[in-house]
Amino acid sequence: MTSAPFPVKPDPVAPGQESVWSYPRPPIAQAISAHITIHHAGLVVADTRQAVRTLETSHPPTYYIPQADIRQGALRRAAGSSLCEWKGQAIYWDVVLGDIALTAVGWSYPNPSPAFAAIRDHIAFYAAPFDLCAVDGETVIPQPGGFYGGWITSAVAGPFKGGPGSRFW
Repeated sequence: MTSAPFPVKPDPVAPGQESVWSYPRPPIAQAISAHITIHHAGLVVADTRQAVRTLETSHPPTYYIPQADIRQGALRRAAGSSLCEWKGQAIYWDVVLGDIALTAVGWSYPNPSPAFAAIRDHIAFYAAPFDLCAVDGETVIPQPGGFYGGWITSAVAGPFKGGPGSRFW
């Protein structure tokens, strides 16, 4: 169990919730059977019960969806890459639905570090650009700040990294 650094005070944990302050650092990848869906412009972009979530202290879970469960033809490789000290080199993805192009809304790790081998051939998505992202039918709230890709549901207690004043958590 990781304790929160001063001056962060973890929110109370309600029955059935997990505190993001009990998530590990370094992070982990965990297969889950939750029903993960993404909808946009009246179309199902992704629908799976075979996602992998990553858990890291102070962050809501990030969900990685198998490419096979993402709408066929909706993915287009985007420009750019980044490096995660834990997972490795990330690449980015656009989602294209007819005339609609959502730029660099997903990312993946084609050759993840051994500890994150479970996310190979999976793509994570920012929630904010889509009309609806859900976990087990609950609409998610995007992790604050625009940089991180966590999905907030009633199953997790914060506070969450990404908001004002959280840069050095």
